[in-house]
Amino acid sequence: MHNAAFRELGLADWLYVRLPVAPDLFAEVVGALGASGYAGINVTIPHKQAALALADSASDAAAQIGAANTLTFGDGIEADNTDAQGFLDALDMPVAGRTALVLGAGGAGRAVAWALRNAGASEVSVWNRTPERARQLADDLGVRAVAAPEAAEIVVNATSVGLGGSAGDLPLADLSDAEVVADLVYGSDPPPVSAWALARGMRLVDGIEILVRQGALSFSRWVGRPAPVDVMRDAVRTADRPPPFRVRFR
Repeated sequence: MHNAAFRELGLADWLYVRLPVAPDLFAEVVGALGASGYAGINVTIPHKQAALALADSASDAAAQIGAANTLTFGDGIEADNTDAQGFLDALDMPVAGRTALVLGAGGAGRAVAWALRNAGASEVSVWNRTPERARQLADDLGVRAVAAPEAAEIVVNATSVGLGGSAGDLPLADLSDAEVVADLVYGSDPPPVSAWALARGMRLVDGIEILVRQGALSFSRWVGRPAPVDVMRDAVRTADRPPPFRVRFR
């Protein structure tokens, strides 16, 4: 999606590439990237906390969430977390006064819980299969840990269900009255929680839209220009499709 956005804006000398980096080499590799011509990077599991720790400065979002998914290289290394605002942009609805339940207490769950709380949700609850992790997140961010999922107007799946397992692995029975379900997991076919929501006629914000929105914020930070969100979305949604078959007639 980033390379499609570069092409759209005529940035021919920009390129987005994947860099697999082992955790024990993360600080050394990232420390060398700015001098190697990199404008910035996205980081994902398991590097988000390490990215924040090695940065010279951090946005309020990254500092308060305790994790960074975006680093920008300049005079130093600046950390940001676009997962939070990207989630709200994808949600595209007023949050203030609504109740919210976040399933999962990992890095993505932390970003979402922080975003919902800061956007004015009347109550943000967090459930995790390991209760201690939910309690730690709740203590860190000033939200509420629950022993079992409770009904809420906004339900967010920030667990790994979808990368493996099925919707039956989550206690979803009491959540069917949600106004909207947001599933951070994405794929070419609807992941289990997305399929569960669609089968019940619920409004779904899928993981692809959330991915695109957080990526657009990173893109704008690096490039200094608005991201072509529609182009980025189309690039992601068509990534697994074969190119169109064309026949030239003479």
